[in-house]
Amino acid sequence: MAQGKKNVAKPVKGAAKPGKPSAQASAAAKATLRGVNSHKVRKVRTNTSFHLPKTLTLSRSPKYPRKSVPHEPRFDASKVIIHPLNTESAMKKIEENNTLVFIVDTKANKR
Repeated sequence: MAQGKKNVAKPVKGAAKPGKPSAQASAAAKATLRGVNSHKVRKVRTNTSFHLPKTLTLSRSPKYPRKSVPHEPRFDASKVIIHPLNTESAMKKIEENNTLVFIVDTKANKR
């Protein structure tokens, strides 16, 4: 045995804790009245579908940009009109109706 250590009895599990005996007795009486098998009250479910709770969704904070250079738009205002039309019917519209006819891109709209 190492020097300086004394034989000390270890407390036994389940042994009564030192305290007032009347307090221990009242706690034991309360436990017997309550019973060992306590029943947990279950929540009554009135709906058949189960919805997962909405958990915390954090906004992205990337370590580096995924694109080095932003993409140039493929379709802008200068690419809408391709060229003016100069057929006979187009020339007739220019003369009679003061209307210009253009060939435009297929993706273009009037906005």
